[in-house]
Amino acid sequence: MEARAIARHVRISPRKARIVADLVRGQSVEKALETLKFMPKAAAVPVMKTVQSAMHNLVGMSEHSLDPGDMGIREIHVDEGRTMYRIRPRAQGRAYRIRKRSSHITVVVEHKEPVTAEKKKKEK
Repeated sequence: MEARAIARHVRISPRKARIVADLVRGQSVEKALETLKFMPKAAAVPVMKTVQSAMHNLVGMSEHSLDPGDMGIREIHVDEGRTMYRIRPRAQGRAYRIRKRSSHITVVVEHKEPVTAEKKKKEK
C-alpha cells in the first residue's frame, strides 16, 4: 500500500531542495523525520511537512494503525515550479532580472512489512 503527497509552489530553489531530498530517499519515515528535524537547511522544513503529509495519508487509507517505523520513503523528487521574475535596478539605468524560483516536492510513502524472526528463517 502506498500514499503520496505533493507540495506545490514551495518558495525554495529546486537545486537546494534536491540536496535535502537526496539525504532522506529510501529511509524509513521515522528516521527521515528525525534527520529532517535537526537539519540546518531551510529546505528541510517543507520536505518534512510533505513527508508527514504522505505518512498521514497512508494512515488514513489503512484500516489498521501503522507505525512510522514500518513505513518507508519509496520515492521523493523535487521538480521545478513557476519562476517569478523581478527587476533589480543597476548602474546607468539598466535593469537586471532576478529569478525567484519555486519547487514542487513529491513524496511517495509505502508500508513495509516488519521483519520478524520467522521471516528471517524462511529467507535463509
